[in-house]
Amino acid sequence: MFKSVWRSRSLKSSKSEKTQSKQWIKATAAMRLFFSVAVIGVAGLVSLSFSVVHARTLSDAQTQKLDMVSVSRLPAQAQDMLTLIYQGGPFRYDKDGVVFGNRERILPAKDRGFYREYTVRTPTERSRGARRIVCGGLKPAAPDACFYTDDHYASFRKIVQ
Repeated sequence: MFKSVWRSRSLKSSKSEKTQSKQWIKATAAMRLFFSVAVIGVAGLVSLSFSVVHARTLSDAQTQKLDMVSVSRLPAQAQDMLTLIYQGGPFRYDKDGVVFGNRERILPAKDRGFYREYTVRTPTERSRGARRIVCGGLKPAAPDACFYTDDHYASFRKIVQ
């Protein structure tokens, strides 16, 4: 009888040891996963914050490397819009003349409200399309500089006379 009690206890203890061992392995794997995700997450945040800081610190000299386009080389619709901008309107779309946030950080860094965007009509488009003129300056009808994009802010060309 003593042997059977000892044997059942040893079987129970070996089963509980196996269960504890499996739980330990699962817990260890979960901790490794958590820490690897945390490390990757922190590395990603550091990388992202570096990118944001780097993007925000572009100097005017770096952004002056933009290509240039003369007014005569712009599409006719862009030339018409440029004339309307200097006249102060009237504009076709409600969003014409609204503040452009420069989130892409391609244009020179300026205070919010410096840039305004205007839609350049695309004859084959039913919506506003991708073409825009973005002008910057203290007075919307007398901008310091204007930029043309035909790919919805992915690139800009400075408009020169």
